[in-house]
This record gives sequence, structure tokens and C-alpha cells, in this order.
Amino acid sequence: MPHHQRLLNRMACMLLSASLLASISPQAGAASFDLSTATVADIDAAFASGALNSEQLTKLYLARIAAYDKSGPKLNAVITLNPQALAQARALDIERKAGRLRSPLHGIPIVIKDVFDVAGLPTTGGTAALAQSVPARDADIIARLTRAGAIVLAKVNLSDWFSDTPPGTTTVIGQTLSPYNLAKYVGGSSGGTGAAMAAWFGALGLGSDTAGSVPHPASHNALVGLTATQGLISRRGQIATSLSQERPGLMTRSVYDAAVMLDAVAGYDGEDLATADSVGHLPDQSYVSTLDAQSLKGARIGVLRELFSSGPEHQETMAGVEAMLRKLAASGATVVDPARTQLADLRREVDAAKLSDFERGIAHDVYFAALPPSAPVHSLNDLIRLVGGQLKPETLAAAKAPSLDHNPAYGAALAQREKVRKAILELLDREKLDALVFPFKTFTIPSLGADWSKAHSNNPLHAYTGFPALIVPAGFTKSDGMPYGLMFFGRPWSEPRLLSLGYSFEQATHARRAPPLTPALRGERFKY
Repeated sequence: MPHHQRLLNRMACMLLSASLLASISPQAGAASFDLSTATVADIDAAFASGALNSEQLTKLYLARIAAYDKSGPKLNAVITLNPQALAQARALDIERKAGRLRSPLHGIPIVIKDVFDVAGLPTTGGTAALAQSVPARDADIIARLTRAGAIVLAKVNLSDWFSDTPPGTTTVIGQTLSPYNLAKYVGGSSGGTGAAMAAWFGALGLGSDTAGSVPHPASHNALVGLTATQGLISRRGQIATSLSQERPGLMTRSVYDAAVMLDAVAGYDGEDLATADSVGHLPDQSYVSTLDAQSLKGARIGVLRELFSSGPEHQETMAGVEAMLRKLAASGATVVDPARTQLADLRREVDAAKLSDFERGIAHDVYFAALPPSAPVHSLNDLIRLVGGQLKPETLAAAKAPSLDHNPAYGAALAQREKVRKAILELLDREKLDALVFPFKTFTIPSLGADWSKAHSNNPLHAYTGFPALIVPAGFTKSDGMPYGLMFFGRPWSEPRLLSLGYSFEQATHARRAPPLTPALRGERFKY
């Protein structure tokens, strides 16, 4: 089937889903709505019944931001609110009343990490010097989401992209805090998206990932985090650190929402040629249609113990992870434990495949060069002249990095990445596995001031290979109430299978729970 026809089929499937939801008219009292757990399907059902509209929904989220971001626990996740959000919601409500439904995301508010361009709103990258850097047009992923009917409600905090600050902190608004425990690290660098989604400041969240910046805060905030195969989603209009590693990441409270979001954003973009690899790899139908709560039955799941951590600091989380591995088997999966690569030291081999240190300066310049004349900087050297010594050492070093042409060290890292990729594919093929699983993070950072880099619990395998990975909530530690997740890791372009396996695990475990510091407000729960 031609690629364009597959795209048309997927769009038709999305619109059909929206139309079916619009035809639902539940009887009074037949259904209930809870904003803290509502999926896009739940919201669309409430929309279709007339019990809720996009303007009302947007106001509910704005009320939560007002109550908990700069007040109450002061999570400090939001950098910029979209002043047009309510007007856009009203316009989308008018479209809905006229019978024009764009997709299941019609009228759905989202929060996005402040590295994605939204025309008319600053893109700061968390750096104060860029507070007035306003792009002329939307990033490709934002354009796709808004065409599908989503509303950018807020741009949220991160780890400062350029300045020398602690993780999860920016020179724009400071430190973001965890809604599960204010003394704990919220996760970086998409920590603002993590905190905002955990506290349900929006229906869907968008982060970005260079070396773990999506699964890390997803694990810390009991979220689903999807980093799709490199090339499935465009990076145009996104501040990046590595053209080889950088990917947008979808951060949601359910696997269903990750799937419906992926339906809207996946596909070819001529301004990001990495997406040319996606041609022929998108499913004929929607990603949502592939979800099956019984998909673990008969699946072969490999436990990649080579990336497990040991030691007393990991003990509590690892006990919970072992319980979840037993859940996989109880759900009908054949658990291959351990599933081992042929590499002597997988963690060391993965670490040697890092490319971002070589590509940082080029990636920064690609973004800056595309900004309009009114922007304060148009190159990394412009930023250095403007900010100087406040920048990270690696940012300063990037401007002096040697060319990648005929660069032996860069060539060795590229070869190492290919070596690791081949080792993972060989393991998947040898054991006939549908996916690998392992915990991304099993160490709870003791406090905000602790040296999180010594935790040795992050596994950047997904980032350094470009393979798809899905974090699904797996439990909470009793000692401090912090969440942790299980990573499902698959072959390139295996998102339909990976999402379905994660959905089956999610439905079998229901491990996520809302944070204690941001309780429900009036109007968020109702029957209709």
C-alpha cells in the first residue's frame, strides 16, 4: 500500500474514533468523570455528552496551575501560560458544535517543555538570556498537534539547556519540585513536564530526550513516557543537543494517551530528514487501534539484567521491580530471565556510544540559525557573547569542538553505537523476543541537593541506539513515596507492539496513583 494511502487510512481512523465518541449520549448518572485519571477517550466522551466542553476543561487545568504551581506546594513547573488558550478552546468548541471534529485531540489542552517553538510565545530553553526569543512559527510537532485540535496551554520548566545550574533548575524560574515529595528530585531534563503531568496541569505532556530526559522524569512522576524510534517524529523547531540522539518524548498518564498522541505527531517532515526513515514504517491503522489488554498472553519478554543496578540504595525499588516481573508472567507472558547480550559489559559499551558531546555545538547552531531576525541570538557564539561565564562548561566547549569531518573519536563513537545496536537486535532475534524490560531508575535521589549523577541507575540504551522505549508506572517506594517505572524496549519501528505490551501491563497492574500534594479541586469530578 502506498505511503500516502497509509497516512490517509490512519487519519480516517482517528476521525472515525472522534465521530464515534461524538455520537455517544450517556444517560444521566450513567457515567462519571475524574480529571485526575481521565484519558483522552474519557474527555472525548464527556465532550460528546455535553457534560463538558473545551473551554470548561481548560479552566479546570488553569485553576490547578493557579492553586499548585506558584501557590500551595509551589511546584514551579510553568514558565509561560498561553494567553490565547481560552480563546482557542472556545473556537474549537464552536467547531465541535458545527460537527467538525479534527481528531480525538480536538479541544485537548497540553503542556510542553520549553524547548519546542510555539509561534508568538518565547522559547527559552530555560535560559534567561532567551526569555525574549520568540519564534516565527511552530515546531513541526506543535503544528501537527494543533492541527489535530490540541491547545498549547503552557510551556514548562526543564534543566537549563545552556546555563550552569543544578538539574531541574533554570535561570528563568528556578527549581521545579516533585508533587510526590517536595524534597525529592523531580527528574531531568523534562522535569517540568513530569511535575505538570503528575499534578494534572494538562491532559497531555511533551518532553524531549537526549540521554534519558523523558524516562527519568516519567519514572519519578508515575507517568507513561514514550521515546519513539529515531526518525518517527520530527525535531524541526526544537532546541537540541545532538542530531543523532535528540528526540521529542510523549509524557502522559496512560498508555492510551501516548498512543493517541503518537497518532497525531508521527510522520515525515522534509525539514528533518531523519524522518525519511519513517516512510513505510507507520502502521496502516492508528496506534490506538493496536492496543490490546491481553497482548502479554503469549508474548516473549526478555529481562535485561545487564542493566540492573545493585547495592543497598537500590534494594527497595528492585524488590518492587521483581514483583512486577512476576506480574508479567502471571499475565501470560513467557519471561526469558535473564536475556543477555553477547557483550562483556553492556553498560560500559553503551556509555561509549554517546554522540552528544561531539554534536552539541552543531545541534545548537541548527536551531539558532532558523530563528527570525528579531531573536537575541542566531548562533552558539552569539549566546556565549551574550551570557559568557554563566554557561555550562560543555556549552562553552561545544563552540570550540573540532569538526566532525575526519574526526576519529566521533567515528569510533558512531561505530560503537552500531555495535550496541547489533548486539541488541541479535539478542531479540536469538531469543525470539517481543521486547526487553528493565527498570530505568531504581535509586531515589536522597534530596534536591544530592549528587544525582552518582546514582548509577539511569540506562541511556534507548538514547544511544535510537531504539523505541516505553516507561510504564510500576510502583512506589514506601520509604519516601516516590514512583518508579518499568521500561519496555523494542526493535526500531515496533511502537505498535511496544505500546500494546505496555498497555497490557498497565491494565494488569494499575500501578499509578495521583500525588498527595495536589489534590482534586471543585468541579474536577462529576457524574453525567
